[in-house]
Amino acid sequence: MVPQLPYATLKHIFARFAEVEPEPKGELEHLNAFTLLVAVALSAQATDVGVNKATRALFQIADTPQKMLDL
Repeated sequence: MVPQLPYATLKHIFARFAEVEPEPKGELEHLNAFTLLVAVALSAQATDVGVNKATRALFQIADTPQKMLDL
């Protein structure tokens, strides 16, 4: 079992992350929270480059759950 870090230590670590990179950006292309969720789910089985290639056109026509269902 991996030992747990104290809350204060974790808070300090994440505060340092925020100082270095206040607005981190991931590699996955997305338009909103829904498209980010879809891209993250797809990235479990493919590279980010492959996911971006596959979703670029998809997200232009289906960027909400309802639009995705309507396809």
